[in-house]
Amino acid sequence: MLRETSSRRRMAKAAAAVLVVAGLLLSSSPSPAAAAGRGGELRMKHSDGGYSYNRTLAHILVQYASAVYTSDLTSLFTWTCPRCQGDTKGFEMIVIIVDVENCLQAFVGVAPDPQSIIIAFRGTQEHSVSNWIEDLFWKQLDVTYPGMPDAMVHHGFYSAYYNTTVRREILKAVRWARKTYGRLPINVVGHSMGGALASFCALDLSVKYGSQEVQLMTFGQPRVGNPAFAAYFSDQVPRTIRVTHQNDIVPHLPPYFCYLGEWTYHHFAREVWLHETIVGNVVTKNETICDGSGEDPTCSRSVYGRSVADHLEYYGVSLHADSRGTCQFVIGSTNTAYSSILEVDRTIILARYPQEWQSVESI
Repeated sequence: MLRETSSRRRMAKAAAAVLVVAGLLLSSSPSPAAAAGRGGELRMKHSDGGYSYNRTLAHILVQYASAVYTSDLTSLFTWTCPRCQGDTKGFEMIVIIVDVENCLQAFVGVAPDPQSIIIAFRGTQEHSVSNWIEDLFWKQLDVTYPGMPDAMVHHGFYSAYYNTTVRREILKAVRWARKTYGRLPINVVGHSMGGALASFCALDLSVKYGSQEVQLMTFGQPRVGNPAFAAYFSDQVPRTIRVTHQNDIVPHLPPYFCYLGEWTYHHFAREVWLHETIVGNVVTKNETICDGSGEDPTCSRSVYGRSVADHLEYYGVSLHADSRGTCQFVIGSTNTAYSSILEVDRTIILARYPQEWQSVESI
């Protein structure tokens, strides 16, 4: 009885938090009327600069964005977990990184289709997402992106990638993968907060390896920087798709206020908006390819995004943790799939490459 009462209280608190944030968002979102009456076809509004949305690729990459939430690290490393099936068959894991202190998880591996290096970042845990959403509404632009005096970004997202062990281990794994498997292209994916980290990673890798070597696809990603940063990012990582589902609340955060100029958060392009239209008893699923502004007023900004449920599912794939703990994980003690298991700065690293590579400097 006590457990049931406690559970109801948590659910009520989470619902209240979402309603508070949704109410605040009404002042910064346009009318939803613009969303009415769309057809079910893919709609290309402007030139995509030579890189376009690939529906098949999106259906594959979202499965990697889901798999990175797996808490059983042994089944994840051997790619035998329940989420490691379907279109991702044949994936070879190289390294899993779990930053216990900051509750971050990512992996790097090589996929046969699309033949590429895959980097996936975990997002916010399902059971803390409502509090995270409430906090995210009030986040300010508080860091200047290095080398870009006018480009401001979210300090928390920036630090989670650049100031933790995660970045160092990812760059090391990418270097080893390209040495071992050849010069493969790189696909970076992430959901929710993982999409924000994936964005910084894709920018980092594009500067190192060239913009034609790196592709980024995120799902339910929040804004990470101001208009100057968005412009810089779009120039450096042109092979980018941000997928937004229906009324997902997170892509509306932190809020966009056009009248604040360079002092507001601003999405980078290109958004693909998944949404439904209902005429009578007919439900039509739409995939709208938005313009190159990053803030297309006829795409997700045309609705009052207030749904947590839409945030936790993309293309019918669940995107949340498979355990109730905030940062739980399990490692099989007798598994020999990985060459080494190390703990560095409160970060657990499961790697396929030998331990001597752990001391190699990343480039």
